Amino acid sequence: MSPWFKPWMKRSLIGLAGASLLFGGLAACSHHPRGPMTDADIAQWREKAIDKAERELSLDATQKARLVVLADALKAQRAALLAGAENPRAELQSLVAGASFDRARAQALVDAKTAAVRDKAPAVVTAMADFYDSLQPAQQQKLRDWMNRGRGWRHG
Repeated sequence: MSPWFKPWMKRSLIGLAGASLLFGGLAACSHHPRGPMTDADIAQWREKAIDKAERELSLDATQKARLVVLADALKAQRAALLAGAENPRAELQSLVAGASFDRARAQALVDAKTAAVRDKAPAVVTAMADFYDSLQPAQQQKLRDWMNRGRGWRHG
């Protein structure tokens, strides 16, 4: 494993875990003009993202299959993050419903979400590594460039 890969992978995984927590919470609370995102909305967004990555990186069938495995691992992690949260917004609002912030409940929520990330992380790490390692050097560079921009392919 090259020396640059370890720090890059570590930063990526930490970022992935943090983003999963953040976006999992935001997705749970987000609302479209017609209501919360449905499973169909999420599936449609997922397919568009995979198709876009396939085009932008010129993925072959094996690479695309590995990207699908990664998407599935992220979906499982998202489901674990949202498990037991029928109404995440109400859950967060309950922390400030009384005269003081409910620190114990907030810590329990953080612990549960952290455990969900920790439990699903090995599958996400494996899927990310398998996908990345399947890319040709030019494809890896294109992915790194895209990640460095931090805005996605639609802006570049």
